[in-house]
Amino acid sequence: MAPAKKLPAPANYIIMFGKWTLLSFLMGAIGGTIGAGFHFVLHFVTHLRAENGWLIWLLPFGGILTVGIYHACKLQQNRGTNEIIDAVLDGSPMKPLIAPVIFLTTAITHLFGGSAGREGAALQLGSATASAMSKVLRLSSNDRTVLIMSGMSAVFAGLFGTPLTACLFTMEFESVGVIFSPALLPCFFSAFVASQASLVLGVHPETYFLDTALPITMTVTLKVAALAILIAIIGITMCYVFHHAEHLSKKWVPNPWCRIVLGGCMIAGLSFLVGDQRFNGAGMDMALEAISGQADWYSFAMKLLFTAITLAAGFKGGEIVPTFCIGATFGCVIGPLLGLEPGISAAIGLIGLFCCATNSPLTSILLSMEMFGSTNLYMFTWACVICFVLSGHSSLYTSQIIRYHKASTED
Repeated sequence: MAPAKKLPAPANYIIMFGKWTLLSFLMGAIGGTIGAGFHFVLHFVTHLRAENGWLIWLLPFGGILTVGIYHACKLQQNRGTNEIIDAVLDGSPMKPLIAPVIFLTTAITHLFGGSAGREGAALQLGSATASAMSKVLRLSSNDRTVLIMSGMSAVFAGLFGTPLTACLFTMEFESVGVIFSPALLPCFFSAFVASQASLVLGVHPETYFLDTALPITMTVTLKVAALAILIAIIGITMCYVFHHAEHLSKKWVPNPWCRIVLGGCMIAGLSFLVGDQRFNGAGMDMALEAISGQADWYSFAMKLLFTAITLAAGFKGGEIVPTFCIGATFGCVIGPLLGLEPGISAAIGLIGLFCCATNSPLTSILLSMEMFGSTNLYMFTWACVICFVLSGHSSLYTSQIIRYHKASTED
């Protein structure tokens, strides 16, 4: 029997295109539905807490529930988004239970007032779902990696309604200096399908109108550069505080049950001292107020403190939306001191700090377009460039691989 002939390259491309178009459509439909469901659940529990402020005092109890659920499901060693990075980079296995567990425990965090986001949960939901699907379909190791990235893009886009950002983020944030371009078709198409599915289900994109157009002059360019330098300093500080708070909390309180109860008590106590719960939850409402030109001078520091305690204690969620809040409130306060309008400064702060925290400059530029339009694209890009370079290799994700150092083209 004669050996089978290899298909010509054009036929391989056509088959691959059809395969990933089908898989991406399926992943996008599932991811968009999950993202929309996650959005509505978090919106419901956040509204419930806003209407019943006393729930903050049950945050320690919510912590016990969180640790108990992870212990019952044998996920005590789960490392959140860092575990996803490992799954993409070296093919580490992912347990299917991660998806329902992170969904439930993130809802618990938001219900009782922990200061955490939702993107970390979205990435874990997408990756765990895709990993389970790859086992069912018996995909190869390389195809499994691509499908996991596609799943992350889908749920991220379904939750936030920003498909271009979701697509590029999942290809850029694992390795600094390298974009995994073979995943472009699956990530883009799944993100697009997911965003459309979630839109049909009633989730509106995270987009906001800016009524300020910055002129491209030397004076404005220098002002934006000064703001970006300060944002980079805040980015380095924020990543340092988050990582060391987690390290010290585990060192001082090794028992996870005691650690999360203590952290819950600290957040509840701080909320009582502040007199309201504006620093609890994800913080997107506060970010929007900053973009409209309103922020207290201490808001960024308080949000950083609340988030560091919440995550160090062991509550689940994510860091990105709190990062949005910290960056926006910082920009709103500092921008006017540099002669910039507070709203546009807040938007630059939001985008710039995201760039610092994730080492994802191209994603950050796309995010500025999807959230705020293209009117100030050059200034957002300028800020992202400065933030990316000056923040060094500070990052929210300890598993992120530095393929190329920012200060050198050498490995």
